[in-house]
Amino acid sequence: MFCIIKLLRGTNNMKTFIKNLLAAVSVLAIAAISLSGCSRESGNKVVIKGSTTVLPITQKTSEAFRKNNKVSITIEGSGSGNGIKALIEGTCDIANSSREMKPEEIKSAADKGRRVKEIAVAIDLIVPVVNPANGVKEITMAQLKAIYDGSITNWKQLGGKDENIVVISRDTSSGTYEIWNEKVMKKTDVKKDALLQASNGAIISAVAGNPRAIGYVGYGYIDSSVKPLNVDKVEGTIENGKSGKYPISRKLYMYVDENRVSADTQKYIDYVLGAEGQRLVKEAGFIPVN
Repeated sequence: MFCIIKLLRGTNNMKTFIKNLLAAVSVLAIAAISLSGCSRESGNKVVIKGSTTVLPITQKTSEAFRKNNKVSITIEGSGSGNGIKALIEGTCDIANSSREMKPEEIKSAADKGRRVKEIAVAIDLIVPVVNPANGVKEITMAQLKAIYDGSITNWKQLGGKDENIVVISRDTSSGTYEIWNEKVMKKTDVKKDALLQASNGAIISAVAGNPRAIGYVGYGYIDSSVKPLNVDKVEGTIENGKSGKYPISRKLYMYVDENRVSADTQKYIDYVLGAEGQRLVKEAGFIPVN
């Protein structure tokens, strides 16, 4: 910039000014090309945003992938809807999602020139969880709906203690919420006083800290701090998910814009879908697709 100012300073006539101005523009153009070139050379970066359910898969596979590949992978768990929005806006390379894209999202992507590709990377179960102190072990799909729409309000109605049920749900930007709303709620609204959480981890923490609470999480998030409930007498296991016996399951996706998939992004996706990546999917507590 100092050189440009120097070029323009002290011009006494229009001809000299124009000549110096053109020279200044040339300097700027060369600088822009140079900066762009630097960006490409150091641009081995993959940005991933979206579903917190897919987050454990992304964390495990990206860590292993980076051991043999010089690439930076940035991961953000902000919900499926936010990940898809970021892909449409061009602020991420991969959108993790625990649901399929909606028709309006596909249209919005097309309007912006995005050529979206859907890639199934795993199969997941959504499991209702309660505090380990809760004596209830079994629940039906009808009872789950009644709890979440407010028809059932006390654990005594389910064979438990005479205590009010604290209902905990994911927020509406969540793909897990979308599947719960479709498969359990049959498109009816969750009760208005339900406590909404932004992630699977937040639901686990809330249920672990409240003996009267019930929530639902992706299978890969279940740990000893909560107790999973059997649904319609079927335990939420990988085997029951594979066989189709467990009633609340879904595919997990990675979405990309085919018009701007980098070599590093494609290489990472190929790794996730390969034998090593799918082994890590299983390690993370999910069902491999391959």
